[in-house]
Amino acid sequence: MRNKIALEEHFAIDLTIDQSKIYAPAPVWEMLKSNLMDIEQQRLERMEQGGTEYSILSLNSPGIQGIPDIKQAIDVARRANDVLAEHVARHPTRLGGFAALPMQDPEAAARELERSVKDLGFHGFMVSGFSQVGDAENVVYYDAPQYTDFWASAAALGKPFYMHPRDPLPSREPIYDGFPWLTAATWAFAVETSTHALRLMTSGLFDRNPELQMILGHLGEGIPFNIWRVDHILQKAPRGLPCKRSVGEYLRENVYVTTSGNFRTQTLLSTMLEMGSDRIMYSVDYPFETHDEASQWFDTCSISETDRVKIGRENAQRLFGLE
Repeated sequence: MRNKIALEEHFAIDLTIDQSKIYAPAPVWEMLKSNLMDIEQQRLERMEQGGTEYSILSLNSPGIQGIPDIKQAIDVARRANDVLAEHVARHPTRLGGFAALPMQDPEAAARELERSVKDLGFHGFMVSGFSQVGDAENVVYYDAPQYTDFWASAAALGKPFYMHPRDPLPSREPIYDGFPWLTAATWAFAVETSTHALRLMTSGLFDRNPELQMILGHLGEGIPFNIWRVDHILQKAPRGLPCKRSVGEYLRENVYVTTSGNFRTQTLLSTMLEMGSDRIMYSVDYPFETHDEASQWFDTCSISETDRVKIGRENAQRLFGLE
């Protein structure tokens, strides 16, 4: 399929590139580093080879969320967004942007989001999980009361947000001690991100901001597969659950998922059955995954051509207002 739109596609700047080193074996680090830093050369060539017409780019993880110093987080977020905007301006028909935000300071994050959307033309924002605030061991999740006004501001702009994974802090998750192969994209990313997403979904966030839309990668971080059980148990034992609707309703009305880094037809079909094909969008997770592998799978997987076009392009066009 040609003319696909992809939206979990990463870049880095000099101040964040080393954060990704932990996710690459030494022999491939230099290649990954080069691919993250490159925005206009081999990236565009590989998009073309994989049939991707347009990519929405976002800062590498954990990005701004991994900078505990609040002033530094604000400064680096602004720099990253300005760098991305310069590249987007040179290739407006091929590239778009998600803002990186200093969530350590909700008011500053709201200001940077407004600037990024209104002045830079970005399509929304991406947060890479919880933020470290003040010191490396102090973390905050975005259902906290201090984010109420931020979410209202974000919803008023009418743009979605992408909840991207990051590893939990080792000091908070000893279950991974001695099992490094279960961290990152293998398992820990999905557990951390799905839990954060469920916190937002059950906190009442989407009751207060019903128009707000959240995007999850990797075909929903496991939530679609488990949604019946989540609601089944909460119906029997709500234990003070504050939200007004079932979690499944939020999943189908306030959440989109992408195919990033999860190129499995059986999983895609299950997600389609749970959420519908209107809520799924194509993505690659470049450069941690390749356009070749993603496109070879998606272009030939056993779904209808109508659904392929929806997932590959039309759903993103509708959500982001793309032509």
